[in-house]
Amino acid sequence: MASRQVTLQEVAKSAGVSLATASRVLNGSTRQVSAELRERVLGTARELGYLPNASAQALARNSSVLVGLVVHDIADPYFSSIAAGVTRVAEAAGLVVVLGTTNRDPRREVELVNTLRAHRARALVIAGSRTTDRRASARLTEEIGAFTAQGGRVACVSQAKLGADTVVPANRSGARALARRLTELGHRRFAVLAGPADLLAARDRVAGFKAGLADAGVDLPPENVITCGFTRDGGHAAVADLLAARTGATCVFAVNDVMAMGAMAALREHGLGVPDDVSVAGFDDIPTLRDLVPALSTVRLPLEQMGERAARLVLDEPGDEPRTVRVAGEVVLRASTSPPGATGLR
Repeated sequence: MASRQVTLQEVAKSAGVSLATASRVLNGSTRQVSAELRERVLGTARELGYLPNASAQALARNSSVLVGLVVHDIADPYFSSIAAGVTRVAEAAGLVVVLGTTNRDPRREVELVNTLRAHRARALVIAGSRTTDRRASARLTEEIGAFTAQGGRVACVSQAKLGADTVVPANRSGARALARRLTELGHRRFAVLAGPADLLAARDRVAGFKAGLADAGVDLPPENVITCGFTRDGGHAAVADLLAARTGATCVFAVNDVMAMGAMAALREHGLGVPDDVSVAGFDDIPTLRDLVPALSTVRLPLEQMGERAARLVLDEPGDEPRTVRVAGEVVLRASTSPPGATGLR
């Protein structure tokens, strides 16, 4: 007999299967596992002295009606649109969505997942970019593993970094396509509001934009890339840094729409017209853009559909390995961009 309680993670590792597969076998899930894998997991569990968790077995039989949704900032239309998609699918399945917001704090993200696990949530959707903080990612991955070991299902809308089913938006390729279109308007001097340096979505969009400029033979000097908050106020404050840098840019790319909206307001306050003096573009195509004047050029992501697809991933039959659903972006040029004006950021 084992001198301590053997964990499901240890059984999965010893059997050479995923944590999800081990959970399906040992926690009584109705989802199918091949006979060979089932025998391997059961044999390993017997050898190690593993004792199944009764509450996890109950959850594996889909007794819970709760679906957790964890987002960075529900006030950001990017996340509220994704939340609308998740809620639509979950409620159609007779489930109840419980929302938690992290305010971009990785510790809070882990706490919320832990709380939802304690409340026996049936499934969990996590929406929000990953960061360069590997320790934070490791802690969240561990908590997701505990959630799935208990019989729950997890899907993310972000980068595929957490070992779960993930809906991945086309951050890099979308920004690259936008840069190409802007150079076709005649722009050669650009500035970028890059968001936080540790946010992977922001980094991917900056990298993609640089690649698109390089395709057209255009360089982006490092001093023309301004780090700032990933919010409307962050974009607004960054304009002062841009003007002080005297970049001469005729076009500003903000790595999300809310930053672009803040930048446009700040440019007006400094007496600059959009697009007559400087063009501005964003990324996401959030719903509130329909009321913005001039209309913002951006990369359109199907935000509600992304939420719907994430919800279906956690409610459909799972695969043996984490699945990745890639979502393309579409460049939409509107009135905020035009051929270069005579002024620019001087």
